Amino acid sequence: MKAIPVPAVAGAYLFEPTPYADERGFFCRTFDADVVRSVGLDPGAFVQDSLSRSVKGVLRGLHLRSGAGEAKLVRCSYGRIFDVVVDLRPQSPTYRTVATFELSGETQTTLYIPAGCAHGFQALTETADTSYRIDRPHDPSEDVTIAFDDPELAVPWPLPVTSMSRRDREAPSLAEVLKHQ
Repeated sequence: MKAIPVPAVAGAYLFEPTPYADERGFFCRTFDADVVRSVGLDPGAFVQDSLSRSVKGVLRGLHLRSGAGEAKLVRCSYGRIFDVVVDLRPQSPTYRTVATFELSGETQTTLYIPAGCAHGFQALTETADTSYRIDRPHDPSEDVTIAFDDPELAVPWPLPVTSMSRRDREAPSLAEVLKHQ
């Protein structure tokens, strides 16, 4: 497994595993504490794992946490997703930058998203399972959602949206969110 810095979002990394494939399928390590530690992250800081299953066209996000924020490791374990990170850390050299990635079950690449960044994704396949590892317990009172179609961000979502939560559908613009931060 190797760690690759993401230039578009300061402090973000892609963790690329080395799959071993044969006639049975494949095996790969999806988390390695030593590799995580090698880029200055504390592997023991991740306290909660979650999984979502989405169907093609489902859009989830853009989400972030208020307060201390929340760092995440995100991986598509089955299918493919179009993943989006928006750097909303005012002191960051990549503030307000939008970065996009395709994550897939084929590569098992994990994306590290620093606290203070918004995150969302869209399922590109009939089934897409997305795994999250977060660095603090979820507190719903700190949930913040930004409109997925905010013109300032201009995220190039690849598919028409087939479904999203009411919270995501009714989310305020980035400008509105920043007024209250």
